[in-house]
Amino acid sequence: MAYADQKISGNKITALIIVALIHVVLGYALVTGLAFDAAKKLVQKVTTVDIKEPDKPKPPPPPPPKQKEAPPPPVAPPVKINVAVTPPQIQTVITPPPVPPPIVLAPPAPVPPPPAPKGPSSSAQPKSNPGSWATDADYPSRALRANEQGTTGFHLTIGPDGRVTDCQVTSSSGSAELDATTCTLVTRRARFKPALQDGQPVAGTYSNRVRWVVPKD
Repeated sequence: MAYADQKISGNKITALIIVALIHVVLGYALVTGLAFDAAKKLVQKVTTVDIKEPDKPKPPPPPPPKQKEAPPPPVAPPVKINVAVTPPQIQTVITPPPVPPPIVLAPPAPVPPPPAPKGPSSSAQPKSNPGSWATDADYPSRALRANEQGTTGFHLTIGPDGRVTDCQVTSSSGSAELDATTCTLVTRRARFKPALQDGQPVAGTYSNRVRWVVPKD
């Protein structure tokens, strides 16, 4: 405790004791019948005791005003960069090798049968003399009166039976009458041995010419 506090406490105790004595005196005066005035004077004298309070300590000087600090310059917040902490998982997929296709063995090719024996092959052949197919007696009377003559070329188609199935004039004699007579006579009179292929009769062809000359008397 400071010294000033100890002094203040002593004065208070003294005042309390005096007040207590006053009360005792007043009680006694009332009991013994003392005059009221004497008691009053005594009370005024006693109660007028000045109790001087010690000087209060001076308050400490106020602290100097704080200087306003300049606000720090604005700083842009740092840009957040998402960095993957956990590395990506790498999955290794093992691909099995492709299964080779099954090997299918083809059955051996059958042995082809031996070729059949081939027969003779030939073209169509006349059975009779071609000169007999058209004679002077067959000369057309119209062509004869017109003194028409010349050579007619023809082409025949022979059926498998040896008969003429078609006649085409390949070169004209200059007379339509002689050309038409040629095909008519040959188709009616000509007979052939049919053409053969591997011994079998087939259709064939034959070409020749007929020379027409006006007969002399």
